[in-house]
Amino acid sequence: MKEKTVLSLSYGRIKVKATDKQHGLVPRSYETYQVVNEGNVIIENRPSERPPSLRIGLSRNRGIISSAYLCLQALPSITADYGYQILNVFDLTKAIYRYGSGLRQNLDHGEIKRLPIFLPPSDEQTAIVRFLDHANRKIDGFIRAKRKLIGLLNEQKQAIIHHAVTRGLHPDVPLKPSGIPWLGDIPKHWEVVRSRRLFTVRTELARPSDVQLSATQSYGVIPQADYEAKIGRRVVKISMHLEKRRHVEKDDFVISMRSFQGGIERAWAAGAIRSSYVVMKPDTCVDVSFFSYVLKSPGYIRALQATGDFIRDGQDLTYGNFRMVDLPLMPLPEQKEIAAYIESATKALETSIARTEREIALMQEYRTRLTADIVTGKLDVREAAAKLPAPPTSPPDEPLEEIETEDTDDA
Repeated sequence: MKEKTVLSLSYGRIKVKATDKQHGLVPRSYETYQVVNEGNVIIENRPSERPPSLRIGLSRNRGIISSAYLCLQALPSITADYGYQILNVFDLTKAIYRYGSGLRQNLDHGEIKRLPIFLPPSDEQTAIVRFLDHANRKIDGFIRAKRKLIGLLNEQKQAIIHHAVTRGLHPDVPLKPSGIPWLGDIPKHWEVVRSRRLFTVRTELARPSDVQLSATQSYGVIPQADYEAKIGRRVVKISMHLEKRRHVEKDDFVISMRSFQGGIERAWAAGAIRSSYVVMKPDTCVDVSFFSYVLKSPGYIRALQATGDFIRDGQDLTYGNFRMVDLPLMPLPEQKEIAAYIESATKALETSIARTEREIALMQEYRTRLTADIVTGKLDVREAAAKLPAPPTSPPDEPLEEIETEDTDDA
């Protein structure tokens, strides 16, 4: 209990955990933690029902970290930085998935010892590390710039949506105070109504013929088979309490566990959803396309968040929370007109966002291929590394956050 520096592994980088952030899901005592020295390689195997998501980091500090991680010390024949890059290639290329034991492919040191290691001379190890550090700084800079662009495009998109769903499409229409902070002034002929007037809870249990649906933030509520096809892998199937699943009709709305983060999801197909979700049936005065935009708008989501304490990630949102936020209502033809305008006005932005995300994905694929080719000797970078400028002395940037690919509550 002499070590005070607590370390954490975040997206491939070992960070010192700030004292003010050592709360929440932390142990009462750090007695079981292991000591980490500068230059140690940390491997985290986070077992799950799907293929394990391995994370590897190189420690630049002495401290302590959970004993659930593997802590590796490089032998004299290999530098710590090069050893880290070798293991990083196994992770990036998913070759590590061939190792491990049990259904969850848990890794221990016995498995790590089986990994074949390319061992060039020490000067070449140094050259490889220097070149990769330089390349990774350039790639990270590219990705940061692209993610900043995506953020700006999303801001522009949300501004269009917010203005349209709160002010309408006609700038000369008289306005009136809505009395609702997130709505502000609204057209004089609009109403502000209780949300329970527009959406009621559907209590019907699943039918025998219902397909299983997945609630996702990227695609809404869609058949689980369609979701697997979109992401290119399988997700966990529910196997318990099937008789309690809820029936969903196309164009219903589903309150999922993540609704307070990103809006309430629209159902694009009929089927069954797990019993922990709330299924809402829209009234005949509701245009589902218009309210899809309303319920995804940042102003509405902030109002929804204010109805409860959602500090604990994953806390359920209930229909009771939903009922506490009033909604705008205008004639059905105007709802359809606004929805059509938003779809048209944001189409180019959606295309730009998708293209930029694809550029990021391609650059990440390039990083993987480049790292693997250099570490395995397919590319000789000794001469190029010798010509590189001295690395910067400033602290490294914060690690790039990974784009969450598993956005369904069903997995």
